[in-house]
Amino acid sequence: MMLPMTRNASRPTDFTPRRFLSKALATTLVGTLMSLSLPALAADLEEIQERGYMEVATEDNYAPFNFIEGDDAKGFNAEMLEELRDYADFEIRQDILPWTGLLAAVSNDQYDMALTGASVSDERLRVFNYTPPYASAQHFAIKRADDDSISDVDDLSDKTVGVQAGSVLLSRLPELEAMLEDDGGKLGEVVKYESYPEAFADLANGRLDYVIDSAVPVNTLVASKPDVFAKGPAVSGAGYVSWPIPKDSPELLEYMTDFLKHLKENGRLAELQKKWFGESFPDLPEKPLKSVEQFHELAGLDD
Repeated sequence: MMLPMTRNASRPTDFTPRRFLSKALATTLVGTLMSLSLPALAADLEEIQERGYMEVATEDNYAPFNFIEGDDAKGFNAEMLEELRDYADFEIRQDILPWTGLLAAVSNDQYDMALTGASVSDERLRVFNYTPPYASAQHFAIKRADDDSISDVDDLSDKTVGVQAGSVLLSRLPELEAMLEDDGGKLGEVVKYESYPEAFADLANGRLDYVIDSAVPVNTLVASKPDVFAKGPAVSGAGYVSWPIPKDSPELLEYMTDFLKHLKENGRLAELQKKWFGESFPDLPEKPLKSVEQFHELAGLDD
């Protein structure tokens, strides 16, 4: 099983599937497209129905959300895409892009939405609305499997932590700092990494005491290497993974909300969550996320 990757992590490029663009080529094409004065593809639901198709942007190297196995697309969102094709009364067209250009392409109206594993953040909410979340992005400590010194948040005081530079996880580190200070502890040394595989290697070798990552990658990592890593305590309030849709497409947002409700009611959503994430998330918000204020209230960020 491949190691999970989080946003901004360096991702392996040791495959060039025949049916998909290589990363280098895709990056070049995205940059070229964004520099040209092309007609916008993005549209709200009425126009999508009139033209007969919707354009979605996905990626191919972020397990367990989207990845390639052989020549085949795999992952939670790959199966959700097939569910959407069965549900919709119009064609769903898909382009696979590198993560570095994906959200920019959607925000520049080259695609109608992003069908990928995107964490909700303040910055992104200023550009996109999000469908109701389909996975938790709450942050957890990852420890070595044989480390009995860490069982709750208090045990993290003054220990060395690894986290990805420039990530949503790093931006929410003050929550852990406040938790520790409330009980007389303090946040230890913070080591920033360009990619999570480097952080996991240092954790396994004892150079770090713990690493912080979000719920789904933590579950995937621990399931793949249970003799090396273990899931530790939660170190943040709630977080969410969902699909970004441009703010000028409110009817499309409602349509995709109804689609997720349909899959929740027939049990398919929980089935795919358990298959790809290791657990279902029955208590996630059922309404779209449209504002920073709404997100902060749900995540307890203003407490």
